[in-house]
Amino acid sequence: MTRSFHDGADDGLEALEAIDPARIHSFSDLLTAMKKTAFGGRRLGEAFDVLNTMIADPDCLVVLTLSGAMTIAKMGKIICTMIDERMVQAVVSTGALIAHGMSEAVGQTHYKHHPSMDDTELFEKGYNRVYDTLEMELNLNHVEHVTAETLNRLDPDQEMSSEILTRELGRTLAEQFPGPGILKSAFLQGIPVYIPAFTDSELGLDTSIWSMKKQGSVPSRSASNQATWEALQHHRPAFNPFLDLNSYTRTLLGAKRLGILTIGGGVPRNWAQQIPPYIEILNLRLGTDIQPPRFHYGVRICPEPDYWGGLSGCTYQEGISWGKFVPREQGGRFAEVLSDATVVWPLLIMALLEGTASGTPGQPGQSHA
Repeated sequence: MTRSFHDGADDGLEALEAIDPARIHSFSDLLTAMKKTAFGGRRLGEAFDVLNTMIADPDCLVVLTLSGAMTIAKMGKIICTMIDERMVQAVVSTGALIAHGMSEAVGQTHYKHHPSMDDTELFEKGYNRVYDTLEMELNLNHVEHVTAETLNRLDPDQEMSSEILTRELGRTLAEQFPGPGILKSAFLQGIPVYIPAFTDSELGLDTSIWSMKKQGSVPSRSASNQATWEALQHHRPAFNPFLDLNSYTRTLLGAKRLGILTIGGGVPRNWAQQIPPYIEILNLRLGTDIQPPRFHYGVRICPEPDYWGGLSGCTYQEGISWGKFVPREQGGRFAEVLSDATVVWPLLIMALLEGTASGTPGQPGQSHA
């Protein structure tokens, strides 16, 4: 067989271009140029293109999902900015990330871990280590005070959800603390914040202990561990996670198009994406005819590859098989960056903010219409 040597243009292939520093004058210039490079740089450029498009789409409701220690890693103001600039319309997060963000919001500080301090010493001094960074246990005590004050303000007979509690925590922050905060921004912008694994967090533990303290007396210290614990079990918060599930479903059903920006993965990502299967099953078992709200756009920033088999590394292409995403041939647009979010997320946001300042996302230098 004789080979036929083609030029890529003959087959409609897209040409790549070298990054020219002389033509780069902004973050958006850089990320746009990176789209025409290769490897991780191309993925980041493609992510900027998709993220820019979905945020600029007036009919698109954007969900931000958050996992990992992003607030301890000092990404909190990026989240606040995305909320304040209306880049996202719903947030789904781990409770730990929100709790550590509240630590910042009430004016507390995180510190760089010094390698001369071993973990036994850190424990004895009340320093909680997250890789190379420290969260003070005293910081979390400040968070607990805000949580308890907020819970004391609520109707004790009120059925509670993470959305209700995060909104009220945001109200407390807005009324009493001058600095920025994720829940404060969400409250002021009317954006819901959901914590699907609520008890897997300082906020969940604080809420449980608040209920025990509020509802009755503490057993004698002379009682056994088991007896003390059993006595405390009569006092539980009136917490109903199905309020979150159905509130979030209602939010998604009201949108013309959906986009998702996933930082990390884990429970927030899975929970945020499960509404299409939820509606499919609902239609099948109850005989309803509700259109499942599938995601048109998706950007994932997470270092986990798909071959480990976990949801954090699952590709959007795989998600199509679950009915969660609109196929590419039907207009779905997705990008995935296998990287530490603390490296690439700030670059993406700075590029988007250049466009926001000019009135056109991702297009600096244009005046407001």
